[in-house]
Amino acid sequence: MKGQRVEPFPVAIEGLTKEFATTVALKSVDLYIEPGTFVVLLGPSGSGKTTLLRCVAGIERPSGGAITFGEKIVVGPHVFLPPERRGVAMVFQDYALWPHLTVRRNVAFPLAESALSKDARRDRVEGLLEKVGIAHLAESYPNDLSGGEQQRVALARALAADVGLILFDEPLSNLDADRREQLRVEIATLTRDAGATAIYITHDQSEAFALADRVGVLQRGSLVQFDTPETIYRRPANDFVARFTGVAGDFAISSVRSSGDGHVEVTMPIAPDTTITAVDLGGTDETSRRLFVRASGVSLRSSDEGAGLRGVVRDVAFNGRGYEHVVTLGEGAELTKVFSKCRYDRDAAVRVSLEPSACFVMNSTKEEKR
Repeated sequence: MKGQRVEPFPVAIEGLTKEFATTVALKSVDLYIEPGTFVVLLGPSGSGKTTLLRCVAGIERPSGGAITFGEKIVVGPHVFLPPERRGVAMVFQDYALWPHLTVRRNVAFPLAESALSKDARRDRVEGLLEKVGIAHLAESYPNDLSGGEQQRVALARALAADVGLILFDEPLSNLDADRREQLRVEIATLTRDAGATAIYITHDQSEAFALADRVGVLQRGSLVQFDTPETIYRRPANDFVARFTGVAGDFAISSVRSSGDGHVEVTMPIAPDTTITAVDLGGTDETSRRLFVRASGVSLRSSDEGAGLRGVVRDVAFNGRGYEHVVTLGEGAELTKVFSKCRYDRDAAVRVSLEPSACFVMNSTKEEKR
């Protein structure tokens, strides 16, 4: 069965707020999603990503703001459309399958009120079962399936609905690493093949970057950055985004000097004689500016091989492709997840080089590390 194209629509969220008693879960969130875009909402527990998704789905009633699907207002002053009138499909973290229905009947459930003929409905269900690799389980019941198999049923059911918007509520969090990677590829491929707009939530930055056309990062109920994965990685909006999307380390700065072209040259107390070139991401408070380093920009050499920061390997771990190291730079400062195809033993002296494009300077709101 070829992927059936649906008509995706844009999603406009304006001033969305949600309060639970004394807790503000969403703080005036504004977000516009282009039709057919795969958006991932990324943030830690309590950031508001699940609440935002549930408001879009119609499971939660917002305290204020508006949500529009194309030309249709689903949330607004005196307007709140229930989930069944929004034309969306949702893939839940806990699968939410009907335990008394077979796999085939679970997938066919959204088509019960469809205008398709009986034969067309049957063909669509059989085609989706083939696509997600569970045709041989068509007459099984959910309780007889593994977690990965149940999630495939949930994905096929969402695609069977043939809607313009599919919502994903951390669908891979209950799966082991191998199944997670396999199903991630299937979700990305099948959703894009269907042509739907997608909103997917996760707390895993590698999952977000692998899936998304656009990533929205939430912090304490506020949307702090919405951009491409590449921009969020290379130019994080603040120190929270930088840390949450993965830094090998961040360090106090002794001096900062502009070198033009959006870069600065900095020195650090742990290495006063070494100048580091980094991207300047703003901030004028000299007392709180820090140097952030992505692991992708760190390389190791033996201590007798040229210049660079002096370090000592504190830990090393094999990860299949090579080795990840923890390197102490002095006075408690360290770099983590430093990859090298060569293994450097614990307590080995090394030289550390930093790629300027993977280093950036910005203000930090976190208590300074020593």
